[in-house]
Amino acid sequence: MIKHLKHNEIDPKAWDGCIENAPNGRAYALSWYLDTVHPGWEALVEDDYRSVMPLTAGRKFGIPYLFQPFFAQQLGVFSINVVTVDEVLRFLEAIPDRYRLIEIRLNEDNILPETQPGVDFHRNITLNLDSPYESLHGSYHTNTRRNLAAAVRNDLRIVNNVPIDTIIRLFRANRGARVKIWGDKAYDLLRRLSREMLSHDMAFIQGVTLPNSNEIIAGALFVKWQERIIFLFSGNSALGMEKQAMTFLIDHVIVTFANRPYIFDFEGSDNANLARFYRGFGGSEVLYPSYAIYRLNIVSRTLLGLWKHMKRGM
Repeated sequence: MIKHLKHNEIDPKAWDGCIENAPNGRAYALSWYLDTVHPGWEALVEDDYRSVMPLTAGRKFGIPYLFQPFFAQQLGVFSINVVTVDEVLRFLEAIPDRYRLIEIRLNEDNILPETQPGVDFHRNITLNLDSPYESLHGSYHTNTRRNLAAAVRNDLRIVNNVPIDTIIRLFRANRGARVKIWGDKAYDLLRRLSREMLSHDMAFIQGVTLPNSNEIIAGALFVKWQERIIFLFSGNSALGMEKQAMTFLIDHVIVTFANRPYIFDFEGSDNANLARFYRGFGGSEVLYPSYAIYRLNIVSRTLLGLWKHMKRGM
């Protein structure tokens, strides 16, 4: 039987035991990670925490709804057993009726049929690192190898323990200027999340400089948990792009963890250009489902339509 638990009813130790032992476990679903990205989260729990699903809720125009928090690409159903299609559907059906609007993303092991109402699919790129670096490098696309050779000629250097604010500044000054949905609250959340992850020894932040310079021209925050390294957040300057600094940084991480049982998770992307860049390192495309259902009356649907129209105009 699947039970709906409010936040104060969840046993964090039992919850994390499930996530840590689940074949499809993700750092995003750890209790303290969820506490950071979405305080007050609720949950669906079955068989004494053998299978679980976080519920991240809010209100839109007074309507209770479920949505995907920032910095948690894949949530959904996690289980210490292999997750079946029937199990995922049972959890989705167990979402309380009070949530009239549902727009969530599940994880790549939450396999659902394409014909299932409300289901869509998103693209992730992952790279298995359990081969020698020479083999991994041999799978790089021609353009990636060319860019990496240019970066090496530029004599770039790796810097460890870069402050997250440095990476945020790089992002906001460049690509972030075009990302309309990100505001100060999202960056403040990233700062808190970075501190939490570093305190749990499950993240590292690296940057790239030119020789004889202390200026960080590119950098990234990586999550390292169990056998997965997630490329969670990055920033790149115009000079960094010119010098191929991000290619150099990603290659450095691949060198560091090559020939070990890790998966490098690029965390996306549905953006065709980013996906092409990530695939250039020999990564493979993995699809994961999203689930969107509107249990709304005509007034609520009208308000939602107005909100989406306003959002497109921002």
